[in-house]
Parts: sequence; C-alpha cells; structure tokens
Amino acid sequence: MASNGSSLPLSNGPPRDTVAVNRADEVDDLLKAVQSLIIPFVSSADQAGPAEPKHHEGTPRTTLVEYHKPDELVRLMNFELPGDGKGKEGLLATVEQVLKYSVNTWDQGFMDKLYATTNALHVYQVSPALTVIEKTTCRTLAKAFGFAGPYAGGISTQGGSASNTTSIIIARNNLYPSSKTTGNGTHNFVLFTSAHGHYSLEKAAQMCGLGTNNVWSVPVDAQGQMVPSSLEELILKAKAENRTPFYVNATAGTTVLGSFDPFTAISAICKKHNLWLHIDGSWGGPVIFSQKQKHKLQGAELADSFAINPHKMMGVPVTCSFLLGKDMRTFHTANTLPAAYLFHASSTDEEVWDLADLTLQCGRRGDSLKLALAWIYYGSSGFEAQIDHAFGMASYFASLLEKNVNFVLVSENPPPCLQVCFYYAPGGVLRDIKEENSTITSSIVERLVGKGFMVDYAPGEKGAFFRVVVNSQTRSETIDRLVGDIEEIGSGL
Repeated sequence: MASNGSSLPLSNGPPRDTVAVNRADEVDDLLKAVQSLIIPFVSSADQAGPAEPKHHEGTPRTTLVEYHKPDELVRLMNFELPGDGKGKEGLLATVEQVLKYSVNTWDQGFMDKLYATTNALHVYQVSPALTVIEKTTCRTLAKAFGFAGPYAGGISTQGGSASNTTSIIIARNNLYPSSKTTGNGTHNFVLFTSAHGHYSLEKAAQMCGLGTNNVWSVPVDAQGQMVPSSLEELILKAKAENRTPFYVNATAGTTVLGSFDPFTAISAICKKHNLWLHIDGSWGGPVIFSQKQKHKLQGAELADSFAINPHKMMGVPVTCSFLLGKDMRTFHTANTLPAAYLFHASSTDEEVWDLADLTLQCGRRGDSLKLALAWIYYGSSGFEAQIDHAFGMASYFASLLEKNVNFVLVSENPPPCLQVCFYYAPGGVLRDIKEENSTITSSIVERLVGKGFMVDYAPGEKGAFFRVVVNSQTRSETIDRLVGDIEEIGSGL
C-alpha cells in the first residue's frame, strides 16, 4: 500500500509535495506484520489432530472453522468502513478478524466443493467472513454513489470489462426475461455507447451473441462528452428499423480525454424509451470520494448499474473491481440458476448470501478485501486527500504545458481526469501531415524509456498525441523532469 500521507495542491505555483518517500519501509513493515498472522493460521492446520472441537460462546470451534449463520456473523464482525483511516492497527485488526471467522481450507477436514486452498468466494459456507466483507463493502460503495435503497449493493468482478459485460446480461435478462432461456430470439438488440467509450463494449457484444455491428457509437462534443440529442436520434432510428434498443453505456472518465458524460440528461432519455442505463466509471468513478471533484458524477445515482475499479485511481492492488446497482434483485433475477449441488440457501432468505448466485462466475477471489483493507488503512478522508493531490498534479502539468511554447495542449485545463494529453510542437506549430506528428510522438515515447519514463500516446485528428497519466504518488519535480526530457529528445529529432 502507498503512504497514507496527503498532499493539498496550491492554487498558484507547483503543488506542495508531501508524498512519502519511504514507501518501501512502509510496505516491508506491513507485509511482515500480516505475515505474522497468516503463518500461524496455516500452521494451525498442520498441527491439528483428531481432538474434539472446542466451544466458543456455545458454537463449535475447530481448526477448520468457527461457524455462524450470516446474521449472527454480521453482528459479531460489526464490520464498517471508516471515514478517517485507522492505519496499521486497524488493518491488522481486520486481518485477524478475517482469519478468525474464515474457513481454514488448509485443514485436513476441508473436503467441500471442488478446490483446495485458499478461500474462493462462491457460497457462504466456505467463505463466511469474506462474504460479509464483500456485501458490506459493496453496500457502502453503492451508498456513496447515491444508491441508497434497501436493495442497493454490488458484486466484485475480474475487472472493468467484466463489469460492463455483466451489466449487459443483467439489462437484457431483466428487460426481456425470455432472453434468459431462448437467447436473443427474434430481437435484434442494439446497445449504445459513447464514441470515446471503452472497447470492452464491443468485446462484450461478441461474447453475448449481439455482434459488434449492434453496438452503435454515439457522437461526442468538443469536450469528449456524449451528445444526448444524438443518442435519442439513434434510439429512434433503431426503433424505425424494427430493432430493439435496450442499453446505454455512459462513461465517467473516458480512456483518452477523461471526459464525464452528462448523466442526468442521458438518464431522462433512457427512462423515456425504457432503456437500461449503465455507467462505466472504471476510471473516473473514485472521484466520488473528493468533495472537489464529485460534482462530475452528478446524475450517477440515476443509473441502473455502475462499474468502478479501485485498482486504478485509488491504487488498490489489481484486480479490484465492482459492479454496483440500485437494486440487487435485478442481479439475482438475471444470473440465478438452480444448482442444488451448490446453493443450499432457503428460498425465503431476504439476503442472497451465496454470492455466485448474483454473478456470471461461480468461484471468485476475495478481491473486495483489498479495497476493504485499504479503506480501513486510509479511510474515506485518506482517499480524498490522495485523489485531490493527483488532480492537483494533473492541473499543474497542464498549466506547465500551456505556458510552454513548445507544446500544444489537447486536454482542457484543468483536465477532467488524471490523464494529460498534448503534442510536442516546437514554436507551438504542428506539422501539416498528421503522420509526421505521430512519428514525432511515438519516437519521443520510445526514447523516454531510456530516461526512466514510460508514457503512452493515442490517435488524434492531427496525429498521435501524448497521453500521460499522473497518480496519487506523482511529484511535481517528476513532471518538471518529464517536460524537460521531452524537449531535449524532441530537439534532437
């Protein structure tokens, strides 16, 4: 984990850098502390014998598990995500609690399901503590986005692409229930996404049998935001062609320019035409933690589903991704299938505790624990400080380029998200031939590796431009050095 120090950007001049430089010591300390808890957990399974189970508060306790029913375990764990970080002490206390209430799959007595060590997350019985943590983490995240209803929540996924794919299945199976058993049938389904949306929508269309030709691209404005009037025109066009429009993918933080679509206006159109609104916030979703930046998500609470990847802007280890929703009953309706050899929960249960019954997968890793531990360590306020620092660095970077005659800024200033897009153009003049601009950009990017920098580029109307992404650990002197190295390399081309 990165340092829980914060940096507050100043309005004039370079931001004040307080990003800790002793990150290796911090990580070393935390790894050793966590290891000191995990090794005895494994060792206890090695040393376990055929002794009678001990009793803990009237509950049988063996090396394998101290078992509790879901409601009782929720009470015992009393798991919450804090506003202010609890640091190392809070993180270790949570790890101890997870181990205490988890199934020790290293134990010889574990002969359940189709795997051996370590915990997978599909049914409550084999992963009780991780199930409670995932449900709590998802509910807390969903509430932050304004999904405050009694059935709001989410699931962890393998990444943003998986979240987007899952949202399409949920939308189709809920809006057109027969598709769950008969497939697309006579429907010629069409879904809509921003012209600057992520390529995973086309990939998902292939996987779902919709075909990429049925992913319709919605034009964007000069800021890279979806144009609502164009969306409605395309919906009407699809209906006139006897197609079935059913799904709109809006974006919070596009991949290239970092743009946020106008969610309120898009939601009104979706409601008018009975379309599912999904927001791909894989990149920009975490701005919800920042009082300065969260206005960019205005209207997000109107969506039917929302994807977010804490492993991006929030620095949580890969993979850590979630699909959130305002009504988890729609997730269950779309994905549940009878599997009596796996799911044994009562049909009268108000909560779905076997999480695989909400997802496209069966067994999954306990990735929600990564966000939970980071949240406990930093707190919401720590996330906010890190995000505000990163946005301060992006603004500083854009301002530096805007003042330099050798660069042409593509991004807005300040940029809407954490990527800064620009051309290297001596004297502020780009070449007339776009291929020449692309060659200059790609050549500099290649040579920057030898200077200790790895950045990317993207296609533009005037050729490929630089796309440099800052993060919560970026320092102003790093940006200064990058700009100087680009100028040095560029002058020698």
